[in-house]
Formats: sequence, structure tokens, C-alpha cells
Amino acid sequence: FYVQVVDYKKLSNLASDLWSRNLPIEASRGRILDRNGVVLADNITTTSLVLIPNQIKNKKEVTTKLAEILGVSFDEMKEHVYKETSIERVHPEGRRLSYEVADKIEALNFDGVYLVKESKRYYPYEEMLSHVLGYVGIDNQGLSGIELQYDDYLMGENGAIKYFSDAKGNKLELTDLYIEPQDGMDLQLSIDINIQKSVERELDNVVDMFNPDMALAVVMDPKTGEILAMSSRPNFDPNNYQNYTQEELSRNLPIWASYEPGSTQKIVTTAAAVEEGVVDLFKDEFTDTGSVQVDTARIKCWKAGGHGHQTFLQVLQNSCNPGFVKMGQLLGKERLFHYLDLFGFGNKTGIDLNGEGEGIIFPLENVGNIELATTAFGQGISVTPIQQITAISAVINGGNLLKPFVLKNILEPETGNVMEHNSKTKVRKVISEETSEIMRYALETVVALGGGKSAYIDGYRIGGKTGTAQKAVNGAYLANNYIMSFVGIVPSNDPEAVLYIAIDNPKDTALLSSYTTTPIARRILLDIIDALDIEKQEGGVEKDYEWTDKVYYEVADVVRNLAFKQKEKGSLSTGEKKMLLNAKQILVSELVLAEHSSKEEIEKLIDNKIDMSFKEYRV
Repeated sequence: FYVQVVDYKKLSNLASDLWSRNLPIEASRGRILDRNGVVLADNITTTSLVLIPNQIKNKKEVTTKLAEILGVSFDEMKEHVYKETSIERVHPEGRRLSYEVADKIEALNFDGVYLVKESKRYYPYEEMLSHVLGYVGIDNQGLSGIELQYDDYLMGENGAIKYFSDAKGNKLELTDLYIEPQDGMDLQLSIDINIQKSVERELDNVVDMFNPDMALAVVMDPKTGEILAMSSRPNFDPNNYQNYTQEELSRNLPIWASYEPGSTQKIVTTAAAVEEGVVDLFKDEFTDTGSVQVDTARIKCWKAGGHGHQTFLQVLQNSCNPGFVKMGQLLGKERLFHYLDLFGFGNKTGIDLNGEGEGIIFPLENVGNIELATTAFGQGISVTPIQQITAISAVINGGNLLKPFVLKNILEPETGNVMEHNSKTKVRKVISEETSEIMRYALETVVALGGGKSAYIDGYRIGGKTGTAQKAVNGAYLANNYIMSFVGIVPSNDPEAVLYIAIDNPKDTALLSSYTTTPIARRILLDIIDALDIEKQEGGVEKDYEWTDKVYYEVADVVRNLAFKQKEKGSLSTGEKKMLLNAKQILVSELVLAEHSSKEEIEKLIDNKIDMSFKEYRV
């Protein structure tokens, strides 16, 4: 009675454990999406080979046939078929099988030979965003990037087909049980695929044009810390990660690489000097004679003979090293290095990606007059790109240092409901809103009037700063070997995006930002403007055009202005007539496509619009 009634459940479970066997069914890994829902990492359904050796009747025949189909030796397959185990997963040759191979195995119809569902990770955009996404191993486990960082959310829980067999492994005539796998959670990133595509395209252009040792770019929302785009060269295809070295796979340069920042660091020095009140950018002045002596070191300006008499705003615009030496001296080492610490240099930002570096900052007790001077203009210290863009975001977002992040939402895969949301994290207040406002304007003048002119976009308020950092190896600076960089802000008066781009040792080009980083940055900024739907505005700092600059005009403006001139003067020159005709043809073509109207209707519409506008103009 005791065995039959009182302890029945316990004994039944023990017996069930002895009889039951599980054929594993792998859960699908959660997808990874961009902020707009575009799938960046997905799954392909495949099959894998599983054997139950005790159920295989003709082991020699099975071994021979499977070895032939899978392209392995008889002895290799024999190890699986003859193995004394309840269930044998054929690994690795039996994993992730193609449909063609799986059909051949299925057609054999051998007892004890099973094909079970597995999912294979698939990255539809191949190399795009590779270091951020990372990759997975043969068992679908995350090995780097987001795949590793959030592996517990992505993995899911495997299911199984539970069947029953006797002690010899023979299948019993009992109903099989299906345990459904629980798929992993979907992850939605802060990445904007349109901005990411722009960054990828331009980094490919950098490689083609300059053959650099490396290149990288990061785009951040300065108000939240969200990463909108991130990439570097070299990169890799996570679909075929086995074809790359561990160094290529593991080094996510925007968060790992550490180097002297050069002149982009002058943004931080200027912000500290303004916050501490040691300089008034608009009133205080500095005379640059071309160099300055600091103890045993003579520090030169990039411009032979110097920039002469200038305000400290012009010191920033001209990226004048002697002027920044003076700024550093006015701050003093305690205050300057205190601000480096406040802005996060020398510490990890805490971004949710593996492999972040810390950079190198002088211990304060080792800072002498020369170290103070060089640090002020970005030499002698070592920082990471993610530290740079995070610090500069704090300079222009009102003074708040934020923690950068890539994961935006964790989603329930069936419904798409947000299970967890990642929002901005304020680390600390660094500078005042007043200083931040001054810096936003100052950086706009750098692009309009100073060294960043090649990044200027008419009608959009672009701020920025160029950087040129000499590379040091074993304590000595290399000749003609620089890291060229640029920070771009759009729009400068109310920033929605900050871009940081760096090119290591560009070759076969003049080592000037106007030839390297700023034209590349300008094209990315244009795409950012489109992606974020940033509107044109008036009131920005007008560009100080040089004779080498190209000036662009809107086609509609050309048509209107020449048509007005023709009406006022009664005629146009031959060249003007040709220009008006060409511009009008372009405008008509654009409007025919946009308005889905006929050519004749659009031409009549333009003429009527010109007549009405001219009457208003005359009034």
C-alpha cells in the first residue's frame, strides 16, 4: 500500500527519468533591431544531426553513409555512432546543415538517426556595425559586442521532444512530449541605420582614398548619451568571423583605441578656462609670435610667424598652440587636471560594450610646466574616442556628463512590447549652462570663420573643431605620421548630434583637415540632417568665404533671381539666359516627379509663381 499509494509520485518520477530521453530543440536567439525597427541580427532555421546509438541497428552501414554525406572519414563518424551514450550530438560536422545535406540524411530513414531544428545567426548587413553587434559561436553563444553584453536576454530557453525508451535504448510505444522552446528577447538599439550607413560609406571612402592604418567614427545624441552610429576600419563580417584574426574581431576602436587627442582636446581646455573665468573669449587678447618657451621646450604654432594679435575666441578658431599654453597656465595644473577628471578622462565611460579602454592621464604629482602646457593643447595625454565624444557632448549639452549607451529597449518578441527601457544617465554636472552656451557659439565660429570651414553647410548651424595629433612610439614622435580628427555638432545652437571622426596616418594626401577629415565629416553631417529631419534656420554665423571655396545656390533661387532681373531690365546676357533655361529645366524635372504632374502644368505653375512673387517684390 505504501509503495502503491503514498510514494507513488516519487517512484513514478524516478521511473520516468530512467525511461525518458530528450531530443533538444534549440530556442531562437532574440533579434537585434535599430531604433526604427530595422533588423540588424536575425536567425536562419537550420537542422543538426543527433544520434541515439542504442537504436541504430546496422552501425557500420550508418557510419559509412553518414561519413559519405558529411564529407568526413569513417573513423571520425564511427566515434559518434559507436559511442556509449544515450544521445550523441554530432559536432561540429553535423551542426547547421544545409537543406541539401539534411534531405540526404532524411532519405536514409535509419533508426536512431534524427534531425533536430537549430537556428543559425544571420547578419543581413554583413560588415555594417560589426564590432558593436559582435558575433556568436557554434552554440549560438555571444562572443563579443552586444551579442556578449546582453547574452542572457538573447539566449532564450531550449525546448525538447521527450520520448521514452527501455534500458537498451529501444523506443517505447508511449506518446512523445513536446516541450516548447522559449525564444530570446529582442533588443532595440539606439543606432539609426541611416546614419550608420552614412558612416560606413564614408569610412570605406577613407580607406580607398587614404589607405590609413585605421579609421573610425562615432555619432552621439548629446542630450541623452545614445549612440546613433559607430564603426571603424578594419572591420569584419560576423557571418564569417572564422576568417578573421582575434585582433580584428576584438578591437572595437571607438571604445578601445587610445591616443593623443590633439586639437579636439582644446574644446575641453577652453570650456574649463571659460567656466573658471580665467579668460573672456571675446574681450581678452593674446599675441602669438609663432612660438613660446616653456622651461627647456620651445612650443611652436602651426603657422610660421604666428597669428599675431587675437582674441581668445580667435585662438580657438585658429587652433593656436601658444594661446592654449597661456590658457593652461592661467588655469594651473590643479584646475586643468580637475576638469579632465570631471569630464571623465582616465576612466571608462561605462558604455554597454565590452573591451572599453581608459586612456592615460598624467598623475598630478608628475605634472610640470611642460606637461601642463602640452596637455592644454591635447598632447602628452591619451584618450579614447568614446571619452572624447562624451566629454564634448557635455561641453555643448548644458554641461552634463552623460553615460553613453547602445541598448535602448528590451522587447518581448511576440508582441514587441517594451519590457525594459534604457534612458539617459547623468554622471555629474561639469560646467554651467552659461559656459555651455558660449562654447556652442564658439565652436560654430570655428567652422564658419576658423579651421573647420570645409565642414560648413549653408543654412544649418554647424559647430566643430579639427585635430591633428602626432603619433608617439617608444617615447618618440614619428615624422609625418598623424591622427587627423574632427568633431562636428549639428545644429550648434541646439545640438541633436555630435560626430567624431579620426583617420590614423592618411597617406598620399596633404596632412590638412580640409583635405581629410572635414570633407568626410560634412557628408556625414548632411546625412545626419536628413535622418533627424533637422530644419534649416537663419541667424547662424556667416562663413568667411575664401577664393577656393565653392558657393552653392538653390535651383529655385537661381530661377527666381534671373527671372526678376529679366522682368526689371527687359533682357539677360547670353550666359544668364542659358543659366536660367538650365535651372528652369532642372526645377521642372524635380517638380514633375514630386507633384506627379505634367511638364506643361509645372511650367505654367512656375511662371504664375514668378509673376505673383515679382508683383509682391515690386510692392
